[in-house]
Amino acid sequence: MKRVGIAVFICVAIGGIAYYVANSDKNANELTLYGNVEIRQVTVSFQVSGKIITMIKEEGDPVKKGEMIAELNNSDYKSSLEKASAIVKQMKAVSKEAKAKYDKNAPLCKQNILAQQDYDTLLRNKDKAEAEHRAAVASEKLAQNQLEYTKIYAPDDGIVTTRIQEPGSIISAGQGIYIICKNKPMWVRAYISELDLGNIKYGMKVKVFTDTVDPKTKKLREYEGQIGYISPVAEFTPKTVQSTDQRANLVYKIRVYINNVDEFLRQGMPTTIKVDLKSL
Repeated sequence: MKRVGIAVFICVAIGGIAYYVANSDKNANELTLYGNVEIRQVTVSFQVSGKIITMIKEEGDPVKKGEMIAELNNSDYKSSLEKASAIVKQMKAVSKEAKAKYDKNAPLCKQNILAQQDYDTLLRNKDKAEAEHRAAVASEKLAQNQLEYTKIYAPDDGIVTTRIQEPGSIISAGQGIYIICKNKPMWVRAYISELDLGNIKYGMKVKVFTDTVDPKTKKLREYEGQIGYISPVAEFTPKTVQSTDQRANLVYKIRVYINNVDEFLRQGMPTTIKVDLKSL
């Protein structure tokens, strides 16, 4: 009986040692982290107020940078531009006339034919007319800009995640119309313990795996990435990633930027990060 107990003890001990050695080698050569995909989002809005007449994109639609995605009723802005353009022509004519009078009569002052007071009046009228013409040109430019602001163009390539308004809505300047997730950059937010912090560095190549099996390869979807941010400040393990034995641990936030982004990555998707420590 004693021999059996001793044999069992020896087997357990050997198994424990083998497990420890295997895991020690594994941990020494590879660091495993867990995180979630994050994507930059843009809330798109008009720079002027008005009534929406067109919203081209639906939720889930892709957008290309520079593509028009919404439009306001621009009739009032067109009228403002026409009025501003007419004032520019008027002020230009007034300025031209005032300058012509000044150029014609200014030499008479040197010949004492024209009184100094009359000369000052001519100069003042010329300067005033020129200033009013410049102001009119600036107002015309503002009116032109406001007319152009009645259309929204996609700021970057991405996907419409939220369609906030609908045609017919009266909106104010800066009020959100769409929320767009940009295609790039895309990164994984993860946390690393203080003990492992000294084993990573900026630009370090890593592999990122999602929990989804690619039906073609029958393996987890794999992506190439690199460490692009390491927080200099420690924080307590976030509730979303903490376990019972990690609640009081201090960790450092890192970002792993994905190089080969595709349409299968989603905001918030959980991932596994494998860091090859042999490459240090």
